[in-house]
Amino acid sequence: MKPISLVLSLSAAALVCTAAVAQTTTPKPAAAKSAAKTQTTKRAPLARSAAKAVEEVTPIEEDSNVSLSEADLAVAQRVYLGAIPCELGASVKIEPAKRQGFFIVRVKNQRGGYYMHPVESRTGAIRLEDPKRGAMWLQLGNKSMLMSQKLGARLADECMSPEQLTMADEMKRNPPKSLLEPLDPSSTPPIKN
Repeated sequence: MKPISLVLSLSAAALVCTAAVAQTTTPKPAAAKSAAKTQTTKRAPLARSAAKAVEEVTPIEEDSNVSLSEADLAVAQRVYLGAIPCELGASVKIEPAKRQGFFIVRVKNQRGGYYMHPVESRTGAIRLEDPKRGAMWLQLGNKSMLMSQKLGARLADECMSPEQLTMADEMKRNPPKSLLEPLDPSSTPPIKN
């Protein structure tokens, strides 16, 4: 027998056995099905509420291996705290952790949170990271965003504290000059030969 015909005959035999077992199984009466369904639905809310209670009690893991420099602690002083509204009705809540320079960052309607610390940034932006969970909070002058490095996506965008909202309005009224625009010749000093 060729290998293909052997596979086909074995597949046909398996289908016949499955059909025979399905015919011999006795279905549950309708009353038993509805009773089982009622019990399941009554237990589900209790299970969800118990799971939610466990989540709320479970502390966020602290990373004790991270030590902050004086520069990191100075950056931590500039982090905006409290509930910060974001686009599409989202919000991010930033609270100081027990350990100096560390923060608990939580997203509205999302389980758990992130234990973040400042990381040096070359651009001057304030950057907090949670390396264990792969998340990053980036605070710019006019907006902030929370990104998941594991998912490669933004979890919250266009987040603005009152200070950032003021700066964003100012930037709309007086937009900064583009780096790509040519310089105004009257504003540059003459080149000496």
